[in-house]
Amino acid sequence: MTLSFFDQFMSPTLLGIPLIALALSLPWILYPKPSNRWLNNRLLTLQSWFISRFTQQIFQPLSLGGHKWAMLLTSLMLFLITLNMLGLLPYTFTPTTQLSLNMAFAVPLWLATVIIGMRNQPTHALAHLLPEGTPTLLIPVLIMIETISLFIRPLALGVRLTANLTAGHLLIQLIATAAFVLLPLMPAVAILTATLLFLLTLLEIAVAMIQAYVFVLLLSLYLQENV
Repeated sequence: MTLSFFDQFMSPTLLGIPLIALALSLPWILYPKPSNRWLNNRLLTLQSWFISRFTQQIFQPLSLGGHKWAMLLTSLMLFLITLNMLGLLPYTFTPTTQLSLNMAFAVPLWLATVIIGMRNQPTHALAHLLPEGTPTLLIPVLIMIETISLFIRPLALGVRLTANLTAGHLLIQLIATAAFVLLPLMPAVAILTATLLFLLTLLEIAVAMIQAYVFVLLLSLYLQENV
């Protein structure tokens, strides 16, 4: 039976039970827990350094009110990076290629930033819908455009993450299939294709990390507008 290239994005099942819950719980098992010792091992030290650097980078422009989100956004960053990286391993499933999962992350967090802005400073939050100095005739049009752009934000967050990971996985599978088919026919071309596959895999590792960072960075920018 010939399988479609898009079958790799289907949620795996065992005895009719979806295994996406197992894939989502795996990242929390991989990270070591902090110890009570005076000196940590190299892995814990590297993990603590990465978390502190990321937190400083994301929350330095924010006011003190936005620092309450540090634990949430840092955990989300580690979670997305781990899911994206694990999805590059053979015979694995990438949950973040599912638009429904990404929207489940994007919509509640975006809505929370909007609600915080409306509750704490409603005048300032509504002022984003109308730039200062707008001509009177353009006021209704600009309000509609800004409102649409506001509601498109969570969709853009989810679609950006899904599209980048899906395109990368498809390219890897296409080039790997080409290298496998060309190996008995044209070994030299197959070696060049395998080299391209290796370089593309390195690129996808970078994309997996960057897309998780961009997802959290955009959420922090939305939060910055509303605190």
